[in-house]
Amino acid sequence: MTETHILMPAPMPAAVIAALDARFTLHRLWEQPDPDAYLAEHAPAIRGLAANTLAGRVDDALFDRLPALEIVANFGVGYDNIDAQAAAARGIMVTNTSGVLDAEVADLALGLLLATVRRLPQADRYVREGRWEQGSFPLSPTLRGRTVGILGLGAIGQQIARRLEGFDVAIAYHQRTRRDDRGYTYHDTPVALAAACDVLIAIVPGGAATRHLVNAAVLEALGKDGIFINVARGSVADEAALIAALREGTILAAGLDVYADEPHVPAELRAMDNVVLLPHLGSASEQTRAAMGQLVVDNLVSWFDTGKALTAVPETA
Repeated sequence: MTETHILMPAPMPAAVIAALDARFTLHRLWEQPDPDAYLAEHAPAIRGLAANTLAGRVDDALFDRLPALEIVANFGVGYDNIDAQAAAARGIMVTNTSGVLDAEVADLALGLLLATVRRLPQADRYVREGRWEQGSFPLSPTLRGRTVGILGLGAIGQQIARRLEGFDVAIAYHQRTRRDDRGYTYHDTPVALAAACDVLIAIVPGGAATRHLVNAAVLEALGKDGIFINVARGSVADEAALIAALREGTILAAGLDVYADEPHVPAELRAMDNVVLLPHLGSASEQTRAAMGQLVVDNLVSWFDTGKALTAVPETA
């Protein structure tokens, strides 16, 4: 243990806590009976912050209280819980766990797509409830002949696209920067992408820039045979518009791993038979979460040993 002080506002996996405890002076804020008073006492010494979505907003209000802060190491590839631009303005490094969870999230996206198209959870319930004995399960839609649109062709989006190539479907995409090296069809707006496909997979970062990127106009363009898959952030979709589109038959079905107010899922979605709902499982395997935790530790160790971060986010790179 060194005299470098690290603040952890909310719990992380035990292995991360143990590794940071062995290397630094770790302050477990969530264990304190009076977190505000504890933070006021120890804030001047805090040089690193180990954050996750449970930690709440990491922004100017917190930075003002941590005058010695040098680095925020985020547990997760998405970092919309952190005001990275405010951090950059103060010379604070921000890191995420990019790379180590890309394949896991891509696998989950394909599983969720297949489960939604072929109605696999509904079929499972059909067997468990003994209804197969009264007749066959209704025929499902198919993935055959569909065009899949990927909203966000970043690292995870590219892995999703590569997996989709094995399913012999047409692939299109939209993102801010066109990528002609990938061989997929580009569309310059989300509405144009939705109009050109009948499956839309959202895998863009969260935050103000992508809030309600999938709105009523996008869902209407996707059409009555359209399927929407969200493995991005709940904020990316206008949840009220999505519920209306599913209820009114504007689109056929949806597969959701993320929601606007997690872990609270609207009753309307839970009651719908044309929706597959997952409890934010994108990276939630034991191996991947262990790799993410190790990267949090490695970023902090590297920063304080060498002055360099391993996976800096673009705003602070």
